[in-house]
Amino acid sequence: MTAIEYIGPIPQKKKRKPVLGGWVILLMSGLFVSYFAWPTFADYVKTQQDVATVDKAILTIDYLIESENFGERLAGAALKRTQTPSVYDGAYYSIAYPMGDVPEGKGMGADVLVRTYRAVGIDLQQLVHEDMRDNFRLYPQLWGQKEPDTNIDHRRIPNLQRFLFRNGLEIPASRVPSGYSFGDIVAWRLPDGETHIAVVVPGPGARRDERWVVHNQGDGTKWENALLDHDIVGHYRYGK
Repeated sequence: MTAIEYIGPIPQKKKRKPVLGGWVILLMSGLFVSYFAWPTFADYVKTQQDVATVDKAILTIDYLIESENFGERLAGAALKRTQTPSVYDGAYYSIAYPMGDVPEGKGMGADVLVRTYRAVGIDLQQLVHEDMRDNFRLYPQLWGQKEPDTNIDHRRIPNLQRFLFRNGLEIPASRVPSGYSFGDIVAWRLPDGETHIAVVVPGPGARRDERWVVHNQGDGTKWENALLDHDIVGHYRYGK
């Protein structure tokens, strides 16, 4: 009989898979995650369960308004605005000057800012008017006015932005929350092209190091985790 030559790889004996090796690795990995990663994850989950409530607002206001830092006191004044029921109202009102205000319980984003500053002794109605009176052409010419109007100028966000740019500290806008301090003012461009404005405040409870905002975007004055919700077009710091 003629032998047949085999061409191909040398046959090798099939190796037996380790019975315990894979399970031991999985077990060790599980123990590692449980010991080191789970507590961190659990803390994160617990922290995220801290939401804005009236009680948490009161606690936060209490420690902010006693601060020696002006920005923190301003943030406390902003948070206090959330305790007053309000509805969004951007209508034109004839109001007193100085210290004039639209009816309590009504207003828009700019009114939250004006009322917040008045709580710490600064009247933006008067300050904006005086700067516009002396520098009218340097302010946005968007409403067909020929002279300042004490009833409405301080309630228009582009005017507030120009005032803050001219008289405060404009800080480069960024998407990094840690770049914002409590009491800072942030202006957004909304999807519809309108501008909106808010005050930066701490988050609730264990989230007090987070940057939240107080603002009125249409459904009353709210304390929300919304700093990065829109396109940031202005970041300002103004006050003592």
